[in-house]
Amino acid sequence: MVVDLQESRKKIDDIDREIVSLFQKRMDVAADVAAYKKSTGKKVFDAKREEEKITCLREMAEDEFYKTGIEELFRQIMSISRKYQYQKLGTAANEIPFREVDRLDVTEDTRVVCFGEHGAFTEQAMEEIFGKKITAFNKQSFREVMETVANGDALFGVLPIENSTTGAVSGINELLMEYDVTIIAEHFIKVEQSLLGLPGAKMENLYTVYSHAQGLMQCSKFLESQKGIATKTYASTAGAAKKVKDEGDATQAAIASKRAAQTFGLHVLCENINNEDNNYTRFIVVTNQKIFLSDANKLSLCFEVKHEAGSLYHFLANFYYNDLNLTKIESCPIENRNWEYRFFVDVEGNINSPGVGNALASMREYANNVTVLGNVAKR
Repeated sequence: MVVDLQESRKKIDDIDREIVSLFQKRMDVAADVAAYKKSTGKKVFDAKREEEKITCLREMAEDEFYKTGIEELFRQIMSISRKYQYQKLGTAANEIPFREVDRLDVTEDTRVVCFGEHGAFTEQAMEEIFGKKITAFNKQSFREVMETVANGDALFGVLPIENSTTGAVSGINELLMEYDVTIIAEHFIKVEQSLLGLPGAKMENLYTVYSHAQGLMQCSKFLESQKGIATKTYASTAGAAKKVKDEGDATQAAIASKRAAQTFGLHVLCENINNEDNNYTRFIVVTNQKIFLSDANKLSLCFEVKHEAGSLYHFLANFYYNDLNLTKIESCPIENRNWEYRFFVDVEGNINSPGVGNALASMREYANNVTVLGNVAKR
């Protein structure tokens, strides 16, 4: 029997029209459900009811392929239904305790703390974000920056969080969980590392190069080509430059920025030594206030999934079902809990959007803890 393709397509078109009509009828009923839930205070998401419904629908299908397809289809329909209900209820933000602001009002008295010595890339990021008409000061560790912001000694703090070449900056994610701070903005800087030494120092006389671990990793190919030179990690790239200046030892050098060379009066022995020319570092702005900027377009979250089959899949599926683009996912071991992990993710979206509210409401059913680290705007 020869199949008539055009006839088959016509049948599909007719069926699709019926599906569209039925879908709209279902959404109309969902609006009635939303009105009922609003009057009774009942939650939009009912995990038990949805799982029972999925099981029932799967049983209606004839074979395993259809069963799987029916489940995927109706999970998406249910997600759309919840999103629609949140729109009707006006609770898209899911009662997240964040206050929306149009801008960051800063004055000469606004205290901003950044990581590292003067001349650091972080200081450059701070000035590009806030300008120079602020009360700026530096701290020498990530923890000190977090503590300073958390206890209110500074309104804002600036820290590096990841590099395009070497990945996440070690320790930042853990500190974000330890301290009650909120990420409100991010800023990108092209990082061009240079080898800095004392005036008159020569490459052939160097024995030791100091830098932050990220700086050493970003320049690993260059360092491997320099025979007889040892590398040692330091608290920050600019801090390493200051060490070389203060100790006055011509056999020592630092990997840092040209800005650091100017700050400490060092000579650039070799410039642009990072492995990749397209080398960027992402910096974040944290505050102890629960606020987000109106133009925020990235949600940073931390969560721990339940030890059940499919938990991570169902958790991440919430982003797909709600049209939220996942831009980053990292895992970190949980202290004193062997082989258990905490996940850090970034997704595109604003707290006020129905999709975000819907996802946050649903994902808590598949995770032990969900923490909103912030709604992040580019600056």
